[in-house]
Amino acid sequence: MPALTEWRVPPANQPRASDYGFDLERALASVVGLHAIIPPDASSAETLGTERAGNGVVIDDGLVLTIGYLITEAESVWLHLGDGRVVEGHVLGFDTVTGFGLVQALGRLDIAPLPLGSSADTRLGDRVVVGGAGGRTRSVASQIVAKQEFAGYWEYLLDEALFTYPAHPNWGGTGLINARGELIGIGSLQLKRERDDKDEHVNMIVPIDLLKPILDDLRKFGRVNKPARPWLGLYSTEIDDRLVVIGISANGPAARAELKTGDVILAVDGDEVTSQTAFYKKMWGLGAAGVDVPLTVHHEGVTFDVTVTSTDRFKLLKAPQLH
Repeated sequence: MPALTEWRVPPANQPRASDYGFDLERALASVVGLHAIIPPDASSAETLGTERAGNGVVIDDGLVLTIGYLITEAESVWLHLGDGRVVEGHVLGFDTVTGFGLVQALGRLDIAPLPLGSSADTRLGDRVVVGGAGGRTRSVASQIVAKQEFAGYWEYLLDEALFTYPAHPNWGGTGLINARGELIGIGSLQLKRERDDKDEHVNMIVPIDLLKPILDDLRKFGRVNKPARPWLGLYSTEIDDRLVVIGISANGPAARAELKTGDVILAVDGDEVTSQTAFYKKMWGLGAAGVDVPLTVHHEGVTFDVTVTSTDRFKLLKAPQLH
């Protein structure tokens, strides 16, 4: 993991304590560095790598909230604290629907938790801090620039995500802090948008309100205690109102059904789909994981029907980290 001294947020983008009505240094002290090692044979290793680094936020005694892709299938997790200490962590669980992940520190952190706020109360233009591990010089003074739906290519959908600008350069697991010094989201992605004929980078943040109904389950069971959504193991994108397959998970149901990169998904169970959102909602509406998903597919001039038997994506993950 890069040493914290090796990079800085540009001074113009750093938050200044005098601009906020809460103790900025104390709030940012709740953000820790996170370093995870993943076995080479893990199903996520090919796409996410075997060594992952980012951030996490202390939300309870020794309990660190982060973004789930950093710790999926991790065999070891280390928490890097602002005073230079490194504490081993244990993956408590993660949720594929929201994207949140939880780590329990196995040693004393001596860090005050950051209180949870309300992401629903956030308004466009609100001044916020995107907090990274290492304090003010590794955090970004930002604004809420959008609250809107986000569909990810990996069978992921948020009805309303938060988007911030300027973007944090080390966004994974960052803490989104509101004007009251409360945690209102966890950093997930950096995206590019066009504004005034210029490209600018924004962060996509998972809203904290999505955590509240599932936090107890994640702590007790390692995942949400209800039937899983169907998962096909395909990556898609929208091109000219067509849903195009851009990748296939090696051991997933789509691969077993011999779907291919370049396939165009025209319909789910007879209903036309032209967007990721429509595709996901129709598929998830068919039932729980294991349900058959009838697809109409177009490939190189041929249109055909194929039924893909969905699965619970947890079944393909290495699970020793979930106890």
